[in-house]
This record gives sequence, C-alpha cells and structure tokens, in this order.
Amino acid sequence: MNAEQAPLADRFRPRALSEFAGQLHLVGEGKPLRAALEGGRIHSMVLWGPPGSGKTTLARLAAKTTEADFIGISAVLAGVKDIRAAVDAARSNREVGRPTVLFVDEVHRFNKAQQDAFLPHVEDGTIVFIGATTENPSFEVNSALLSRARVYVLNPVESSAIEQVLERALHDRERGLGRHGFVMDSADRDRVVEAADGDVRRALNALELTAELAMQAGEKRLESEFVSEALTGGTYRRFDKGGDAFYDLISAVHKSIRGSNPDAALYWTGRIFDGGGDPLYVARRLVRVASEDIGNADPRALRIALDAWEAYQRLGSPEGDLAIAQAAVYLACAAKSDAVYTGFGTAMGDVRRHGSLPVPLHLRNAPTSLMRDLGYGRSYRHAHDEAEGYAAGETYLPDRLAGRRYYAPVARGLEIRISEKLARLRELDRAAKEFSRKENPDA
Repeated sequence: MNAEQAPLADRFRPRALSEFAGQLHLVGEGKPLRAALEGGRIHSMVLWGPPGSGKTTLARLAAKTTEADFIGISAVLAGVKDIRAAVDAARSNREVGRPTVLFVDEVHRFNKAQQDAFLPHVEDGTIVFIGATTENPSFEVNSALLSRARVYVLNPVESSAIEQVLERALHDRERGLGRHGFVMDSADRDRVVEAADGDVRRALNALELTAELAMQAGEKRLESEFVSEALTGGTYRRFDKGGDAFYDLISAVHKSIRGSNPDAALYWTGRIFDGGGDPLYVARRLVRVASEDIGNADPRALRIALDAWEAYQRLGSPEGDLAIAQAAVYLACAAKSDAVYTGFGTAMGDVRRHGSLPVPLHLRNAPTSLMRDLGYGRSYRHAHDEAEGYAAGETYLPDRLAGRRYYAPVARGLEIRISEKLARLRELDRAAKEFSRKENPDA
C-alpha cells in the first residue's frame, strides 16, 4: 500500500512532538517526558489511556526523537517466536551502539510468563520497553515489569486539539485532503469533534469517510448529510463493558446517589445504557446502594430497587430502563444512613477477632431433657410476655461482648424514630439493672 492509499489517520500520524495532539501534561513545553526525549534520554514506560489518545504515536515519536530502532508487536497476535526475534534484533542494534524500543500494543493481553520474558532484557538495557494498554496496569501488568517502567496516563484528547487536527488534515496537501479543495462548515466539523469523544483516530476516520461520500456525489463541500451518514452506525461514547471505564461509570452512579444528586444519577445511568452496559448490573448495584447508603433511614428503598430489577427482567430494554432510572432517582432523593453497613462491618470484625464465643446458656435451644438439665434455655425471658413487649435488662451478646453496640441510627428519615425507640429500651434496661441492684445488693 502506497502512502496515498493508506488511511488518513495513518498518513496524518504526527512526525514530531510539536504535531502531537493533546496530552500537554506529558509532552507540553517543559514537561519531564518531553525534556527527556528531546535530550535523547529514553526509559521504559507503560502508556495507559483510551483508544485514539496517542499511545502508539507517542511510542513512535519517543523512538524517533532518541534515534532508537522501533520494533512494534501486538500482544493479540505475537507469540514467543516474535518476542525472541525482537530481542535478537535488539542485541544486534546494541552491538552497533543503537538503542531499541520494543513497543508492545495491548500489553495487558500478554500472560504473566510472556511479560516476565521481557524482564532480563529490560534490566540489562538490551531493550527499552514501551507498553500500551487501555486497562489499568495496576491489575493487568506484572508488578515486576511495572516496577521497571514509568506509567504515563493519557487522557481523552481535548475537543480543541481534535479540532486543530481536523483543520490541518482538511487543508494539508501533502498528507491530508488539501489537494481536493474540500470546504467544511465549522458546525459540521464540531459534530465530528463531538462524535469522536476524545479519539483523534475516530475523528480522522469520520472526516475521511465524509470526504469519500462527497467525492462520490461530485461535491467539494462536505455537506451535513455526508457528515450524518459518516457518523451513522453505532455509539460514539467511550465504554468498555468490563474495564476501568465501566467501573468508573458504575462508581459515579453509586456516589451520585449517595450524594443525593438525582440529576447526576440519571446522567451516569444513561451513559452506561448508551454504551451498551448491562442494565441488570446497574439494578444489582442499586440494591446494594439501598442497603449500604440508605438502610433503615428509608427501608422502602430496598423494595423499590428490587422492584426495578424485576421490572427490567419482565420488560427488557428500553421499557425496563425507565424502571431502573426511577429507582435511581428515588434512592438519590431518599434519606441516607450507613448505620447498618458500618455496624455490620464492626460486628464482623468482632466475629473474626474473638473467634467462636459460646452462645449464653439462656439463649440456647433446649429440645431434649439432657439439654434442659445442662441449663440450656434456663431463665430465658419471653419478650412478648413482658411489659411493653420488652424483657428489660436481658442480655443477648456473649459475656465477653456485653454492652457492645454496633448499630447507631442516624438522625435522618425513619432512623430518627428507630433511635428514639432504642433510647427508650435502653432506659428500661437501666431501670431494670437499678432495680436488680436494690433487690440483690450482694449480687
């Protein structure tokens, strides 16, 4: 394929750091990475960022700027043979004093053994390793390899930077579309920028397809209808259904509800649905939110979350989407309490810390005469037979944990009433203990 036949996104790949779009926090004037590369110093690194943010381009520019040989492999396609061939080539380069950049695209696809294969060659300087990944390297890249490389986070490219790239591509006669004399309204260009969603490659592909449609129609103006047709066919919002982007969105839904912001809860829920996320996963998270962040401040929240889950199972999309959205809004507006969540966590801590403390004899079941003879169930007071339906002064925890409190209702929603009820019962306990001391002063 000659240069003119290559896709526009490939032809228009930056040739120098000055042409690189966005990521000014990494390659802007005076930034450490840019200074290192321009000073001929290169080091192993992992480039973590979304598609189209410039990971491959930055790796190529790093090699070019430092006059290193660039060897690129894809973790999806490469095997042990490819790795060995790359290392052999790097050894040959080293003999003549030339550094080698081994670029591994989608490095998270390599297993642990494959990633470990790079380690000795990175350590002895045979290769400079640059890995690119869309997944969190903390989880997907071996710690041994990660410790020998610096991680650089690339962000979605800003709209203003993508706009500049499109303008250059439209008018560049050497590598872009300039020789065709196309004209494009700023409003249509902005539509392409918006649809690109921070992905430069996607923007250039959309521009190229728009230009092809215009050429087929014999037009020089890239009309709105051509742009619309080029942008037809699929979502343009960033979503990965199982990686960081997905869990970031789920986290945003949860935290928006916890923060009592129904508008944000609707927006982030909509982002997940728009990206093809599983609505049932959202429904399950809402059930969790209802217990973790609302609890007994509004016990109806749990039922509403479960109803939304069931409604979606019965209706599917898009009808069932609304039930989940309704539940998200209700949960966001409900009174909040994490008292059960916190109390249960503390109780579980005591369970683990104190081991298998015995159940007090008066709380044990006594279905046989032997068990009764051993004192099982003896002196147990049936609460329904007591005044106010409460056995004042009775104990229910193991002796070692007597008086321990786990549940502390907050002053919101129904837990206000619960707190009042518990305060009344504790007052009865205190009165019962005081009475017991007076009746049995020697006990």
